[in-house]
Amino acid sequence: MGRPPRHTADDFLDAAVRLFAAEGAAGVTMSAVAREVGAPSGSIYHRFPGRPALLAAVWFRTLTSFQQGYLEALEQEPPLEAAIEAAAQIVRWCRAHPAEGKLLYQGNRALGVDDWNDEDRARADEANRRLDAAITKIVRRLRPLTGQSTDELMLALVDLPYAAVRRHLDRGEAPPPRTVDLVARTTRTLLSGSG
Repeated sequence: MGRPPRHTADDFLDAAVRLFAAEGAAGVTMSAVAREVGAPSGSIYHRFPGRPALLAAVWFRTLTSFQQGYLEALEQEPPLEAAIEAAAQIVRWCRAHPAEGKLLYQGNRALGVDDWNDEDRARADEANRRLDAAITKIVRRLRPLTGQSTDELMLALVDLPYAAVRRHLDRGEAPPPRTVDLVARTTRTLLSGSG
């Protein structure tokens, strides 16, 4: 019976996220991740067959973490409150996970999705479809309630919260706590005209 591995897949993924936050995708090499973990270079290949698989795993773990709370927020009732909660959830999640937030808003293109294997690209497409379907559903519910266009609703639902967190994440810091309330209030104003 062999001894248990010293480093888990999550250890390597955590290191990859830290490197991405500090250096961008170019800094996330197999040897750099192994070095960050304090593992021999070859040990990372026991978990991930190559850099594309590592980057795909980082993306899916990040996206799954984000989408869980975001998709739940979009399903709430009434639709206006769901939209406000979803916008605030973006900020809350980025406050709790600033390095992953930076990775998320740069998207899977920054992680070389075109180099991923067919299965991982299909998983990415499915995750995007799931998110697009949820946003399309809330927009359809909000249009008759607000009288606003899809573009106006997308500004409140997506563009505003990402703009509010991006400048903080770009500086390597979590958005301040007040950003959650600021985004919620501004989203409410944009969607309903009330403060």
